Amino acid sequence: MYQKTVLDNGLRIVTATMPHTHSASICIFVGVGSRYESELKGGVSHFIEHMMFRGTRKRPTAREISEAIEGVGGTLNAGTDKEMTVYWCKVAQHHFGQSLDVLADMLLHSRFDSQDIEKERQVIMEEISMSYDSPAQRVGLLIDELLWPAHPLGRDIAGSKPSVTSITSKDMLSYLKAHYLPAGTVVSVAADIEHQEVVNAVSRVLGGWSRRTCRPGYATYKERLVERLRIEIRDIEQAHLCLALPGLSLFHPKRFILDLLNVILGEGMSSRLFSEIRDRLGLAYSIYSFVEHFLDSGSITVYAGVEPKNLSVAIEAILEQLDQLKETVSELELTKAKELFKGRLLLRMENSRNVAGWIGAQETLVGRIFSIEEVVSLVDAITADDLQQLVQELMLDNRLRVAIVGPASSYYEPLEELLKL
Repeated sequence: MYQKTVLDNGLRIVTATMPHTHSASICIFVGVGSRYESELKGGVSHFIEHMMFRGTRKRPTAREISEAIEGVGGTLNAGTDKEMTVYWCKVAQHHFGQSLDVLADMLLHSRFDSQDIEKERQVIMEEISMSYDSPAQRVGLLIDELLWPAHPLGRDIAGSKPSVTSITSKDMLSYLKAHYLPAGTVVSVAADIEHQEVVNAVSRVLGGWSRRTCRPGYATYKERLVERLRIEIRDIEQAHLCLALPGLSLFHPKRFILDLLNVILGEGMSSRLFSEIRDRLGLAYSIYSFVEHFLDSGSITVYAGVEPKNLSVAIEAILEQLDQLKETVSELELTKAKELFKGRLLLRMENSRNVAGWIGAQETLVGRIFSIEEVVSLVDAITADDLQQLVQELMLDNRLRVAIVGPASSYYEPLEELLKL
């Protein structure tokens, strides 16, 4: 059971009552992320998220903020994505009021001190360097650039070093004023607490937040192919590759069919990719696929790390598995995939943090919450014909993109010719 209340200032509160848990998880979702940024100020959403932990008028230092939660055994964190930002904490239930006060204080009263901004700017530079130094992360950024060329969805959420260098305190405060609005924010709570108790507590700390409802829009995306193959040379042992196809948006009626297709293709050790590429052929230690859904776009991506000399063989084997999805999936494999999907979803919902994230993210992005029962019912209704039809729509030669990060090698030369389904 999920309950929802909208305050007079437009702030949405959603709760899930979990009678058998001792924890309380609070998430504050703000409906803004990197796709709302200009290229020149890329990374400003992420920079603001970092600054929220640097100090408020009530708790002037980062240590005082962290100790307010960690001092009672809790966890405090945040994350910036392409379409939303979340600030969250998980504490023992009797510390719910104190932890909500900390999050609200960060949201409304962060100081954005000039010295702290410069310190955090250097921290973010190190974070960008760390991502660049990780081939597995770097290849993920490259495939995004191919999937969403010259568009905010294709950029690093953290921004680039030039853009982060250029962001000023004035830029952050202007962005904050334009995008951090109660009407675009959701407070989600999962705990053994009654809904009205949560509403009363949130009203006390956030009910006076200024009622501003006008929000700038985001740059919509229309699929286009600019480049199919991107290779970045590094002095490393493995070639890290991502092979991707455009997918489906959050609002697409077939999105759960694609999710189930991904389970069959590359989720877990019983998936087709794992069984073929790792178990039978021994070509990779790490091989998997994943799906992303955005407001107006999406993707399905395969990742693998292989020896450069095995790159062509690995890509051919991956493409063969994609091509085989065009054939009918057996009832046994379909049933196993459904049970894996449902089982992992249900197990995640034993954690109050996951429940708060589930209800809060859906309310923020979609404006409605699918219950677990609804999703299970939708997945159970998927047929082998549904999967086959979607594969025919998505698995097309001219939609394939491949990104590679690896050592200099002559094995890269014939790769573009392989990109056929």
